[in-house]
Formats: sequence, structure tokens, C-alpha cells
Amino acid sequence: MAKETAKKGQKITSNGHNGNGKAAAVSANFSSGLISTIPHGRKGKHSLIVSMILDDLARLDPEKAVLVPLGSLDGEKMENVRSALNRATRQRKMPVATATDEKYLYVWRTEPGKSQDTTPDRRGSQTSHQR
Repeated sequence: MAKETAKKGQKITSNGHNGNGKAAAVSANFSSGLISTIPHGRKGKHSLIVSMILDDLARLDPEKAVLVPLGSLDGEKMENVRSALNRATRQRKMPVATATDEKYLYVWRTEPGKSQDTTPDRRGSQTSHQR
């Protein structure tokens, strides 16, 4: 915490003001910058893999799925990547479904408002994100 000092005869009160009601000059703890120069978004831990999946998904025919090898997740948990993908697709209002097996995370686009007629994989790990 910054140390407050008063000139001779001035009293610094606990609210940061000197005895005559004016704010005491205290140096800032952090630097400042223009809001217009500050990035307005969160670049999360999984942003690269999620953007790669979304790019591939955008290029595919609607009846095809992206197959993401689980080994390519660089030690990240598949559940965490799936959650990050879910957040990104909800933000873009892009309905997708996912499933997994021992080797892959599968991601495909779905039609909004249409129920999914799919069977869970062996691990019971399937989700459908409808918006």
C-alpha cells in the first residue's frame, strides 16, 4: 500500500483526504491506458484448438463432422476443450453436437430447433447443444 505523507500542519485522514477536505495526492498503484487501445475479449487457454475446430467446421458440408484426434489436445482434458467449444458456439449462435470415443472428439453442425436422433458412444459421452 502506498505510504501517505502530509505536509507540515496537514492531517491525512483514513479516507484519503487531507484536513481541509481536498483529496491528498497519492500515486497510483497501477498504470493506466486508453480504453480504445485495450482488447475487449477473452483469449482463453483453449482458443487455438477451438478456432481450428470452428474453421474446419465452417468449411465442411453440413452432413460431415470434424474428427479431432484426442492425442492432438496436447495434454488438455477433452472435457475442457468441449466446454470451451460449447461457449464459443453459443456465442456465435452456431448449434453443434459432439461425441467422443477412445480416439476422437467428433463435432458437427445441427439444425436449430431440431432434436438430435443420435446414440451415445461407448463411454456415454455425447452432447447436443441446441440454441
